[in-house]
Amino acid sequence: MKKISQYFLHGLLFLVPVVATVYVVYLIFTKIDGIFPFAVPGAGFLLTIGLILGVGFVTSNLLAHRLLTLIDRLFARLPLVALLYSSIKDLVNAFVGDKKSFNKPVAVALDGEGQLRVLGFITRDDLQNLGLSDSVAVYLPQSYNFAGNLIIVPRHRITPLAANPAEVMKLIVSGGVSSR
Repeated sequence: MKKISQYFLHGLLFLVPVVATVYVVYLIFTKIDGIFPFAVPGAGFLLTIGLILGVGFVTSNLLAHRLLTLIDRLFARLPLVALLYSSIKDLVNAFVGDKKSFNKPVAVALDGEGQLRVLGFITRDDLQNLGLSDSVAVYLPQSYNFAGNLIIVPRHRITPLAANPAEVMKLIVSGGVSSR
């Protein structure tokens, strides 16, 4: 019975991440495929990917830059829409794009001796406009979640890490169990 329990546990340890990953990929695929409902499965997905690539190609040209600037200004001026649009735009740009924000990993000392620390990313070095000249903004991602907290920390409590930002993010999001 002990051996059967061991086989069952090993099976779970292998299957749960595989099945969960396949299921999430399936859900994403079906949602994207359902944007354009075609009789052929996958056609909507391919059309969506092609549309994104096409928009990327068009927006990379100088001529389309003016149109993008006009749309950007329009969305930035509309009440309520401006808040939503700028927040989403800043969030997307924080992860991809030219203004990546999560590229300065740090350890933040929570106690006076620096024995208790939390990992995060400096998102803003200068808080002078808030009257916090000797503080920085640090984002603390949460483990197994797509959330986090922004904390304002005195600069002397920050220790920059000489580590790959992607590795630090993976370590935080995995709750410290990521080994790759």
